[in-house]
Amino acid sequence: GVALIANTLSFKVTLMYVITVEFVIRAPHAAAFQAAVMENAARSLEWEPACRHFDVCTSLGDGPTAARTVFLYELYDDRAGFEAHLDADHFKAFDAHVAPWVERKIVRGWQLA
Repeated sequence: GVALIANTLSFKVTLMYVITVEFVIRAPHAAAFQAAVMENAARSLEWEPACRHFDVCTSLGDGPTAARTVFLYELYDDRAGFEAHLDADHFKAFDAHVAPWVERKIVRGWQLA
């Protein structure tokens, strides 16, 4: 005969907190912004336990601002993790450094389904 063994799996549903940010950068600062945002992403992943994912994307479009558009996709354990990110020294330094370079910034919060 064949013996079947059933395993019961228990799991906790965790609703991850997602942030998307779309930047349009002033033309003379696009390359410097790219370097700064990549450094910020690396530090966020290394130094922030609640930061699980941090993508930096550039536009493939051909519109007038495409070459200057940067999109961020960030994933945190929860909203408190994102708030800790906003309070982190490395983020505050990045934000202050790049602020004069930013023409437009749109931040949106999401819940991972």
